[in-house]
Amino acid sequence: MPAPVRPLVMGVLNVTPDSFSDGGRYAATDAAVAHGLRLVADGADLVDIGGESTRPGATRPLVSEELDRVVPVIRELVDAGAVVSVDTMRSEVAAAAVAAGARVVNDVSGGLADPRVLDVVADSAATYVAMHWRAHADRMVDLATYDEPGGVVAAVRRELGQRVEAVLAAGVPADRLVLDPGLGFAKRGAHNWELLRHLADVAVLGLPLLVGASRKSFLGDLLADDGTSRPVADREVAGHALSVLVAGQGAWGVRVHDVRGTRDALAVWERLGMPRTTVPVPPGPPVAGPDRP
Repeated sequence: MPAPVRPLVMGVLNVTPDSFSDGGRYAATDAAVAHGLRLVADGADLVDIGGESTRPGATRPLVSEELDRVVPVIRELVDAGAVVSVDTMRSEVAAAAVAAGARVVNDVSGGLADPRVLDVVADSAATYVAMHWRAHADRMVDLATYDEPGGVVAAVRRELGQRVEAVLAAGVPADRLVLDPGLGFAKRGAHNWELLRHLADVAVLGLPLLVGASRKSFLGDLLADDGTSRPVADREVAGHALSVLVAGQGAWGVRVHDVRGTRDALAVWERLGMPRTTVPVPPGPPVAGPDRP
């Protein structure tokens, strides 16, 4: 399958009461399914369904709570023809999600929180997204230190490289593996910007990259009014700009809340035929979507 001209657009669907951007809006199954279908109608190539908030300081739900939140939504969206990703760190949830039809397991811990998730993926046909991660939400801010030579970029590249070795050793083939630099996870604002400037230095690991910057606090801080961070809902334009910029750096996908606005921005980039500037990487696992056979 040839490399897509534009990055895949992964639409965010939080089915949690406490997510930083839209906590509680889609906690009910009917509301979540309706929003997922809107994301698809707006042009999402896949819908990423998460039942655990990973905002700084968040506490973890019980496994049974996470299962109850995500599995019914996955089933209904898959039955409606959507391509679904599950955003989870737990092997039990990954297994249930794949059984319900999810085609991607998006693990923000890269297998560190629950190594058994790698076995679940290896035994399935699912694509695996391994993100750079150091600790759960209640501790990650304390670990946002990057004092080694090369700073955050070198650390993320090295630590993601270790996760690649673990994922491959578990039996997940390289052609079903995607990496995520983990913007905002054990990283302060300056770290996020440094990573975005140097995505090519992460891409040298030779795997496709997913970038998730949508609505995050470092964008709010950039746009601060009188020292007050811009509200979450008013960060979308900055996020669209970043989607275009990382498209130019060869990103495989972007994880966003505003799918329609992102698709509009990427349509302009695509129409201009702007070249990609990062080091060559594989096109990534083929994921069908509304306009991808």
